[in-house]
Amino acid sequence: MTETGSNRPMRSDLGKYESVRASRAWWDTEAPSYAEEHGRFLGDGHPSGALVWGPEGWTEAELGLLGPLTGRRILEVGAGGAQGSRWLATQGAEAVALDLSHAMLRHSVGRSPAVPLVQADAGALPFAAASFDLACSAYGAVPFVADAQVVFAEVARVLRPGGRWVFSVTHPVRWAFPDAPGPAGLVADRPYFDRTPYVERDESGTATYVEHHRTLGDTVRALVAAGLTVEDLVEPEWPERNEDIWGGWSPTRGRILPGTAIWVTSVDT
Repeated sequence: MTETGSNRPMRSDLGKYESVRASRAWWDTEAPSYAEEHGRFLGDGHPSGALVWGPEGWTEAELGLLGPLTGRRILEVGAGGAQGSRWLATQGAEAVALDLSHAMLRHSVGRSPAVPLVQADAGALPFAAASFDLACSAYGAVPFVADAQVVFAEVARVLRPGGRWVFSVTHPVRWAFPDAPGPAGLVADRPYFDRTPYVERDESGTATYVEHHRTLGDTVRALVAAGLTVEDLVEPEWPERNEDIWGGWSPTRGRILPGTAIWVTSVDT
């Protein structure tokens, strides 16, 4: 879940490695302010963290998309401050938090329960094949990589047969609308089918922030090509209890347009 600035934003093409460099640098720089602004919502307000699937505020404790957790080895991809991994550990799971940004992971240091922290690229997971029962990601990694299929294939590789991969991303229909929380964000002004990445660049032209857009069909095809079966696509409605505004997410938009897509998939047995 992100809230970008206005540092020369545009839609433009860029290479795979430029995406990786931009994401690592951006999250390393923004980690302290991101945690200060959003940490409580993401689970720091709970003694043992929380796995929050999106700005709507729905948690894994409420939705139960991962299934039974006790005794399961779970990889959280793009774990950020590891609030989700810490919550999973309290449910009897052996959770591992992985993120590209060391600064984001450092937010978890000293918090209880402690979980293993791994800094690595989601497209090159440093784990043996079939070493996890479950994998999850809440707005982590997938939107920031140029080739989602590479990440999906890596997750499928490290999951045991029948293992489940559940991840959330911005609902792709949002890309057709301005990223504005008020009424202006309810009027489409660009093609849903435009896959050009959203890029912010500094004055030297270096990419400082990148997000990639994929249609629903793009994601289905990438998942299937990676050997995963789509079990469900959850489009959570905006709950009455949530009056918060987070970037372009708001009650005004959330009660009319879907804001989050949660994909529930599994590895073929």
